[in-house]
Amino acid sequence: MSSKKNKPDTRGFVYSTDPNFSFESEQNNSETLPPAQQKLKIRLDTKRRAGKAVTLIEGFIGIVEDLEDLGKKLKSFCGTGGSAKDGEIIVQGDQREKVLQWLVKNGYKQVKKI
Repeated sequence: MSSKKNKPDTRGFVYSTDPNFSFESEQNNSETLPPAQQKLKIRLDTKRRAGKAVTLIEGFIGIVEDLEDLGKKLKSFCGTGGSAKDGEIIVQGDQREKVLQWLVKNGYKQVKKI
């Protein structure tokens, strides 16, 4: 496995000439914010997916296990597949309305559909 030093991060950095540079995350992932404080964005995406539409849920702040748990619940509610990685949840198909409905019903107040 290669070191974290040479891997790109989610902000697009690939390489730096600064010897003191490190790929530190902008977010503090030591603790998951409560649902009412999460600022989630829901959008439809078709890029790099062979024309297939997917619903992206971005902006989750918290530990990976909680992200995966939320992804599992959303996929189950929509009855489709998907994944949860790199701080975003991918649900197959155009499920924006269903996802928004589920998030609001479960206490996520700051949800924006793009």
